[in-house]
Amino acid sequence: MEITKKDIEHIAELAKLELTDKEKEIYGSQLKDILVWMKELNKADISKTEPASCSLGAENVLRDDIVEKFPDTAALLNNVPEKEFDFIKVEKVID
Repeated sequence: MEITKKDIEHIAELAKLELTDKEKEIYGSQLKDILVWMKELNKADISKTEPASCSLGAENVLRDDIVEKFPDTAALLNNVPEKEFDFIKVEKVID
């Protein structure tokens, strides 16, 4: 597959990258090598291969989301600059 300088400039623009001419040449060559390798991978026979989401066989190890009250809320609120009732008061960040 042929990668043109215009292709590299377009990709760089999409990625918000400012590339020198030397970098465009280097990255163009690297991208071409990647696409050649992808073409090789597409030749592999995977018809008898099961889809896998994880090659390690790991399971979800996240804990349950349980709401717990902080044991010493009063001590915590004594350390904040502003509070309102049992809440930490912060400046508005969204108009």
